[in-house]
Amino acid sequence: MMIPQQWTSPCGNSCTHKYAALTQIPWRVFCKKGCEANGDSWEECIGDCNEICYKDPVIKDHPWSAYIDRSPGQDDNSVECYNACITGCAYKLNIPMEEVDAFHRNRSPKPENVKKTPAMPTVDIPRADDVTSTSA
Repeated sequence: MMIPQQWTSPCGNSCTHKYAALTQIPWRVFCKKGCEANGDSWEECIGDCNEICYKDPVIKDHPWSAYIDRSPGQDDNSVECYNACITGCAYKLNIPMEEVDAFHRNRSPKPENVKKTPAMPTVDIPRADDVTSTSA
């Protein structure tokens, strides 16, 4: 019979212990995504975490499509997501936490946010042939 500690991988258990508080459940999930990342190297895992945590255009050459990407959203949340995911990668690849902490501090700036340009207001100006004639 399996005991609860055996239900998940050792990496997943490490994430559960690190992000044990109820308020940390989202970060626990992203840590476990780092554990489950496809890459077998640190660089590949970092790439997976970037894709998971930051908004990128979903449709090539259409920046507006970043709004339909399923990332955490706000800048602060993206950073927390990224840090949790990288922690999961470290657990998976047995990288010492000291290296991970140094990596967090030295991380390059996140990708630029896509800014929505406000639409110009349209003013409907009636043309001469659209104005009904009135007679007195």
